[in-house]
Amino acid sequence: MRVSSLFFAVLAVFLASAPEEVAARGLARRAAANPAAVKGARKASLLKSVPGLPALPSLAQTVSSDIPINDVQGDIVVGMLKPQQIFYFFTIQDAATFKTHLSSDIAPIITSAQQMLDRTKEPLVLLNMAFSQKGLQALGVADALGDQDFFNGQFSDVQGLGDVPGEWKQEFAGGNVHGVILIASDTKDLIEQQVTFIESTLGASIAKVYELDAAMRPNENAGHEMFGFKDGIAQPFLTGFGSKLPGQTEVAPGAIVVGLDGDTSINQRPSGGWMTGGSFLAFRQLEQHVPEFNKFLLDNAPAIEGKTLQERADFLGSRIVGRWKSGAPIDLSPDHDDPALGANNQTNNNFDFTHPEIAGFDIASDQSRCPFSAHIRKTRPRADLAPGVVASRSILRSGIPYGPEVTDDESASNTTKSERGLAFVAYQSTIANGFKFLQEAWANKPSFVPGKNVNPGFDPLIGQAPNGGPRNVTGLDPANPTGQTTFPTQFIVSRGGEYFFSPPISAFKGRLVQ
Repeated sequence: MRVSSLFFAVLAVFLASAPEEVAARGLARRAAANPAAVKGARKASLLKSVPGLPALPSLAQTVSSDIPINDVQGDIVVGMLKPQQIFYFFTIQDAATFKTHLSSDIAPIITSAQQMLDRTKEPLVLLNMAFSQKGLQALGVADALGDQDFFNGQFSDVQGLGDVPGEWKQEFAGGNVHGVILIASDTKDLIEQQVTFIESTLGASIAKVYELDAAMRPNENAGHEMFGFKDGIAQPFLTGFGSKLPGQTEVAPGAIVVGLDGDTSINQRPSGGWMTGGSFLAFRQLEQHVPEFNKFLLDNAPAIEGKTLQERADFLGSRIVGRWKSGAPIDLSPDHDDPALGANNQTNNNFDFTHPEIAGFDIASDQSRCPFSAHIRKTRPRADLAPGVVASRSILRSGIPYGPEVTDDESASNTTKSERGLAFVAYQSTIANGFKFLQEAWANKPSFVPGKNVNPGFDPLIGQAPNGGPRNVTGLDPANPTGQTTFPTQFIVSRGGEYFFSPPISAFKGRLVQ
């Protein structure tokens, strides 16, 4: 009887504990039971193949590339469409201890591009690591790495990017994040085991600042972002890295990977070449107000004879994005969705807005196929600009949705009640040429694309007016191509982020620990 009373007393104390205390105990138990990193090769690849998205190259298809795939962290050139992922943001508390573990314990489990492409050696859990300028300073790497925006940090760009400082999460606004660990697998349990290894191994040498859980959307929504549109179609092709698809922009590897041909800042890099094989990571947590966006589409659906209200709302959504939800581009299918086109990566990116087959079509004034302001046109103008200009502004995206699916209650009330959105990740060799330029000079600039008979207005998805003000967008209604649509609010809200450098794997036993 006394044993039973004691049992229930202990149980009551346990159940009354704060959830974070219970979770901490769970981590401690798992750390004791599993002191080693998750190891072993996979039987099936983590990287999902989604119809309509670019296929990953095989190892044999990368032999003509200058990219050192055994030294480049895998997420940089490969990492799309991982089933589950977390972003673990940290600060360095004890640099000497951290360096010791970085070399002996972390470097061996950093996943290279070669491992991700080798189906016989892909690990059970993928792990990459990147550092902010403050993180590198803590490790004794004090120079700017030839990238002033990285040196200054993303919060210094908050006004230029169009963000509202008060909407940033404090963890990012404080500017104290030293690094981020990207961990991906097909189950949360395997990810948690790897987190346990990291925390138990690094101990007090780091402190977790923030953690963001993300995952590919389920079932038929795989490969689609939270508004429902297929994402990741128009990635650039890195010369020699796989096979070029019709319509892909070909860029030299150095546009993405530091130290290679095409790295326009190569002469500003530190001596010794230790950065070669790395890339600058622009991370953004972009909250998406899905119920409100859907209501806006219904409320502003253009009048089209013979179409239902929902069909007209879907039509407006396609004009905003430049693609139907299936991924079919409106430049090729302007009046209706074409799922077969969206699923065909040989055709779904093969367009340039010119239409020589249409008599009298004028790219400077005709928005019947695709508005000048459409998101995919503002961020990749194709024939609106010279090919070299478009290629010079290339980024490789490796983002992933986060947050729960929209509930029936949210849909009925047209109100977001749980945060969801996109963990945006973009890689480039120079931030000013890549993400920052696309956001500030293209998406946020109403006069871009140039040379048109009207001002296109803001990018209706990611374009931001100063202080979160309303945005005017031209050309969404093909019956009134010079008419403007006002977006009174942002349906994508920046919650902040940071600029990081993802070093080559060799640096984890070299420059970073010297």
